[in-house]
Amino acid sequence: MPYVNIRITREGATPEQKAKLIEGVTRLLRETLGKNPATTVVTIDEVETDNWGIGGETVTARRKRGQ
Repeated sequence: MPYVNIRITREGATPEQKAKLIEGVTRLLRETLGKNPATTVVTIDEVETDNWGIGGETVTARRKRGQ
C-alpha cells in the first residue's frame, strides 16, 4: 500500500488542484510501479509560510524580500 505525503505552502491551492494532484500521483504509481490505485493513499499537508523555512529564514520573510 503506497503512502504519499505532499507538503505545500498554504497559499490558496483549490480543491480542484488538490484533486488533480491526488489523481496524478495515484496514476503515476500505477503506471510506473504497477501499484493498485485502490490501496494508494495520498495526503496533502498545507503549511503556513511562517512555519516553512529555507536557508535559515521563513518563506514569509523570503517572499517579502522578493526571493
